[in-house]
Amino acid sequence: MKLKNILGLAVCLVGTGIFTSCDDFFDLNPKDQLTTNTFWNTSEDVDAAVTAAYNWWVNNYVGSKFIFYEDSYSDIGFNYTNASNMRNMGRGSVSPTAAPNYWRQYETIRRCNFVIENIDLVPASAMTETEKNDFLAQVRAIRGYSHAYLATWYGDAVIMDFVPATADDAKLPREPEAKVKEHAMNDLMWSAEHIAEKPAEKGRIAKGTVLSMIARFNLLWGNYTEALDAANKVIALNQYELDPDFLNMFSMAGQNSKEIICTYEHVQTTYAYGDVIRFYNNSDGGWASFVPTQNMVDMFEMADGKLIDEAGSGYDPVHPFFNRDPRLKNTVIYSGLDWVGRNNVSRVFNTLDKTLPNGSSNKDYYTAADNASHTGMLWAKYLYPNQGQYSAAMNDDALCPIIFRYAEILLTKAECLVELNQDLQEAMNIIDRLRLRGGHIAVDRSKYDTQAKVRELVRRERTIELAGEGFRFEDIVRWDEYDQSGAKTGKKVAETVMPGDLYRLVPEDEKMRIHTNVATAMEGVPVNIKVRVAARFYQADERCGKGIAEAAGLDMKEVLAEVKRQQQED
Repeated sequence: MKLKNILGLAVCLVGTGIFTSCDDFFDLNPKDQLTTNTFWNTSEDVDAAVTAAYNWWVNNYVGSKFIFYEDSYSDIGFNYTNASNMRNMGRGSVSPTAAPNYWRQYETIRRCNFVIENIDLVPASAMTETEKNDFLAQVRAIRGYSHAYLATWYGDAVIMDFVPATADDAKLPREPEAKVKEHAMNDLMWSAEHIAEKPAEKGRIAKGTVLSMIARFNLLWGNYTEALDAANKVIALNQYELDPDFLNMFSMAGQNSKEIICTYEHVQTTYAYGDVIRFYNNSDGGWASFVPTQNMVDMFEMADGKLIDEAGSGYDPVHPFFNRDPRLKNTVIYSGLDWVGRNNVSRVFNTLDKTLPNGSSNKDYYTAADNASHTGMLWAKYLYPNQGQYSAAMNDDALCPIIFRYAEILLTKAECLVELNQDLQEAMNIIDRLRLRGGHIAVDRSKYDTQAKVRELVRRERTIELAGEGFRFEDIVRWDEYDQSGAKTGKKVAETVMPGDLYRLVPEDEKMRIHTNVATAMEGVPVNIKVRVAARFYQADERCGKGIAEAAGLDMKEVLAEVKRQQQED
């Protein structure tokens, strides 16, 4: 009855001439929201939609933390606090409800698809073809990057190339890893062909960034020819160069460094960011969430270019930082270095003494608080220059974490040259550029006269150069392990360096939790399989293996017998 009355009223009103046409009345656009009729009209509208696609790509939770914390999954970094569930990766306690949410990439992908599906609604008079292609290239680069990341982490994954209208539309099956990678690379290659050579503004994706994406993922996937080609194209742009002051690019003052290709862009007060405070130690009011390990320190050579375990190196384990590669202090802040605290008072950085000379407790001592460094060290990147940068960190600073920088491209080229066995001398020339930039000496060519030896060098230098920037975990799970003769062992590097070294850094209660978690995960598994698992953990760390065996109710004699069998088999 109500509907009939409304329709009758409408007819009467039309008859009286109040409405000149039905279209004028019933086709009004909503006043409280954007629609396809009101939004996709200008290039500014497209720019706003593209900006929205950047949001989750650079989000504090998804983007910045992952750059910082992914190294804590490896042997060179340790994370005590549970920011973004990332501690669980390092301590082996990941579960469906306690894992980093890499799946948020799908929100980014949806925003990209929204632009791709609607950009043709914009009148041709409002946007040139060049502008249109550049916008499309930006979102296809972001979508390609997101799918590539998902394939790298999960293997098989859902390919999302449209905007689902309903929840049921989004219920798609996982596609094979190879297909996901192909889809991602198609996006990136198209983007590289159509994107602007230089960004319209800082933080925008341009050709150098897309080519860097192509180089990075091809390297991670073992496509060395393609990775080398992309790296060479970045170099050929002649837009980037190594910063002569290594730490400059990680400071507020160095955000325009020519070494930086792309950053996660944050704007103070409008796009807040405060993760740098997690790098500072307790006495400065920081959280020291993510810190370097002794494994990281041990990778650095002595000042004369010898490794610490090399004959005649002069390494003193009592004074492990003495007479080392000068780049060490640009990477790791250790006890004995000059330091300027938040009160702008100079002091010596000290995490060794539980009690200070004045009798007060040392807030930087590793057991002083949960937010004190549990390895006694800090990352130098993003902390220097300390004075002035600290206050900014406390107030959601505008310091922008680096996603791609030129040094990574050079290292990609060096690794590809080695793996393709094309030009070992050029690979070492590249390494020399990085070493000399940091004040170290050139590579001793007499020590690196085979492909296997140069491979070892390049991998170590890659780890040192990019330490604390989120590369190490992905590297050690992709790198094959080689023996001294240069033959593959059948293992990945991760199987050797993990988890034992990190296990020893974990507090006692967390060690027990690891034992329990592993045992719980094996419930319902045949006993012989449990024994094999415990034996593998035992070889990484005896105490860990015993703890897991006890938690799983296993006979330790059987575990030890399996250890012996595995060792003979390996």
